[in-house]
Amino acid sequence: MNSATVRNLLVRGMLAGLAAGLLALVVAYFLGEPRVDSAIAYEESHSHEHGMEVVSRTMQSTGGLATGVLVYGVAFGGIAALAYCFALGRIGRFGPRASALLLAAAGLLAVYVVPFLKYPANPPSVGEPDTIGKRTTLYFLMMVLSVLLAVATVILGKRLAPRLGNWNATLAAGAFFLLAIGLAYGFLPAVNEVPKDFSASLIWQFRLAALAIQLTLWTAFGLIFGVLAERVLSPKPAKAAEKRAEARATPVAR
Repeated sequence: MNSATVRNLLVRGMLAGLAAGLLALVVAYFLGEPRVDSAIAYEESHSHEHGMEVVSRTMQSTGGLATGVLVYGVAFGGIAALAYCFALGRIGRFGPRASALLLAAAGLLAVYVVPFLKYPANPPSVGEPDTIGKRTTLYFLMMVLSVLLAVATVILGKRLAPRLGNWNATLAAGAFFLLAIGLAYGFLPAVNEVPKDFSASLIWQFRLAALAIQLTLWTAFGLIFGVLAERVLSPKPAKAAEKRAEARATPVAR
């Protein structure tokens, strides 16, 4: 793959990330923000300190949310596009669209779902301020381990395929991934700082909303980027159609 193709895919990945970010923004606004408001109301009812609000809650839930999600979407799309360039042709004989969907599914699993199951998202007012650094470190450590183990699983599956066959190699590699993730879950410390009187339904609604945002982002990116990547990598049908149209328009000399 030459540099021009990589550049084209990178630009299209960022555009696909922006479009996916717009869809994720809608989900975040209608599903996530009401839960955040409820969590903030709980925090205010249990706090005796009332500091000056630097940025209003309205600005946070509109302009701030949009800026954060869209910037994240563009950056996420660029990184995912570069990963796509590296993975294309190395994960099997799949077309551009199928490869994009497989990458999105694998990314959602390794980057978000696996760390989420160990350290799920929590709304504001959940978690001690003094442990935020520790919690962030543990979450990113789990994410890095998940991504590295996912890459190792793919490599292992390809190495085992000539000896075991594709099906058995896939099962063996999948078992390795589950075992390794299980060991990581067991060795990494658990974090449970939910207040005793905090609403259980609210915390799970918030976590489901966070999962829905990521599911929307990754799925939309896989679908949109697959179409855009196919136009870069497989332009032959379009060119053939143009040639047929030109042939029909060109008069035949007699």
